[in-house]
Amino acid sequence: MEETRRRSDEEVDDLRQEIENFQKEKERVRLIVGQIGGMPTISVKIFNFIFFVFIIACFVVSLMSKGTLSLLMIDLGIAALAVKLIILMHYQSRVNHFQLWILSSIEWRLNELIKETKKIKENNSPATG
Repeated sequence: MEETRRRSDEEVDDLRQEIENFQKEKERVRLIVGQIGGMPTISVKIFNFIFFVFIIACFVVSLMSKGTLSLLMIDLGIAALAVKLIILMHYQSRVNHFQLWILSSIEWRLNELIKETKKIKENNSPATG
């Protein structure tokens, strides 16, 4: 009886430790996600606004001008959009890599928990034979 109580107290302590570890890991992941691509910062918002104004200005100037300047402004606007798309793809690839890392760590932890569950079942099951 005493041994069962001690074992269940140990299991409760182990579970508390696991919960604390999970909370720490959760906070760490939250910080990493914020660094990768969480809420946009003020500098990102300012850059996006300036970029939008630049693109609109390029296309307005191309509509109002004729000849070489018109073609130059259209080319400049398209090139700026292409660079912005490349930057966005780069950020998306970083997020995808992070998601893969998270899923892999979840799978690893799940496999460990399955092993522990099997071990507990084996220890608790009555001996047959």
